[in-house]
Amino acid sequence: MIHGFVIALLCLLNVGIALLLSPLYEGILRKMKAALHSRIGPPVTQPYWDLLKLLGKEDLRSVGGAAYASLPPLALGSVLLLATMTPMGGAAPLSFAGDMIVLLYVAAMGAVLIMLCGFASGSPYAYVGSSREMMMALSVEPTLAIALCVGAFKAKSLALYSMTAFQASNGPSISMAIAGLAFFLALQAQAGKLPFDIAEADQEIMGGPLVEQSGPRLALLRWTMWTRQLVLAFLLVEVFLPWPHFGALAFDLPASGIKVLAVLLLVGLVDVVNPRLRIDQAMGYFARLALSGLSALAFAVIGK
Repeated sequence: MIHGFVIALLCLLNVGIALLLSPLYEGILRKMKAALHSRIGPPVTQPYWDLLKLLGKEDLRSVGGAAYASLPPLALGSVLLLATMTPMGGAAPLSFAGDMIVLLYVAAMGAVLIMLCGFASGSPYAYVGSSREMMMALSVEPTLAIALCVGAFKAKSLALYSMTAFQASNGPSISMAIAGLAFFLALQAQAGKLPFDIAEADQEIMGGPLVEQSGPRLALLRWTMWTRQLVLAFLLVEVFLPWPHFGALAFDLPASGIKVLAVLLLVGLVDVVNPRLRIDQAMGYFARLALSGLSALAFAVIGK
């Protein structure tokens, strides 16, 4: 019973970190982007105010139905489930409930639910945005899977805790460095940042899957996207950059938070200095990215 209580507390900790820090990190990214554009920009707390404002607005829907109404909370719930399966300064609270394969399914769930929300809205712009999101997901998800497979092969285990422990104790390697770089480049697309914001493309399809969303529904979907970005960044630093590793949650969690911030700032920097790619250019890029992941797997097989 005590063990179950500890697991519940750790789940609440991971969920709290994901929910509360994701708007803060998004605010820091906005501030950095404004500084690079020589603007003052909004305060770092602006995403919190945006969420509060949207949550207080009227819930207007383009279509009715219980299924359509349930998609935004389900999308946020799926990302919070992903947070409980992702190590954040220590072993994931629900690591016993599934390995890397389950985590990849849960990671894809949030994107799929956002796509379904766009398809169900009845808007042609949302339909196009969701179609683009589907193409992006089908192109990027294999790279994430291959990168994590490199860690699994090195650790001889599909458990994320084993991958993190192996990497922390054995130090950097060629295969893990290449796989980590591929994961980071895939994270750029997963976060919907330039040059891969093809699904939203404000100048083309006015927000993509979210064009018909407003009020509380839009708040939940934006929160979902920010939280997913944060959780995947935690996954990157825990599996591929676990150093320094102190062996105590009180020290490892702040260290991981700093590394996640550094990763997201780099994501924001790439977002500022790159123009949007065309769909065909993005597909070719993701194909090359998957090949780099396979090269990392080849290095892992020969022990490098």
